Amino acid sequence: MDAALAEAEAAAARGETPVGAVVVAPDGGILAAAGNRARELADPTAHAEMLAIRAACAALGRERLAGLDLYVTLEPCAMCAGAISHARLRRLYYAASDPKSGGVAHGARVFAHPQCHHAPDIYDGLREREAGRLLTAFFAARR
Repeated sequence: MDAALAEAEAAAARGETPVGAVVVAPDGGILAAAGNRARELADPTAHAEMLAIRAACAALGRERLAGLDLYVTLEPCAMCAGAISHARLRRLYYAASDPKSGGVAHGARVFAHPQCHHAPDIYDGLREREAGRLLTAFFAARR
């Protein structure tokens, strides 16, 4: 989660919502890391999770990431949860919950639907305070 938090801090420094994500191999090595870039790329799909998943798939030359884990600083939205399912990621670790836009434990609850192709093991609350502080500070500065 350290690397995901570093990506979130870098995203905030770029003026992006501070969310970071990393795809991790079974041996603990980081295959891909990204922070939000939606504003920079003028792309509403350029969430940290989407970018990290795309980079990991490109690095491995395949569309499935079975056996790999994703660490992200904020509960994924429905779009990202769908991508996590399609990528067949083994585990999802996220820091802060997102009652407004989350798609895992809140809102759409993508993995709970019978139509969901694959649901990863989910671990939430990992370094939640740190991720929450980044988000709170970012939005407080914008107001």
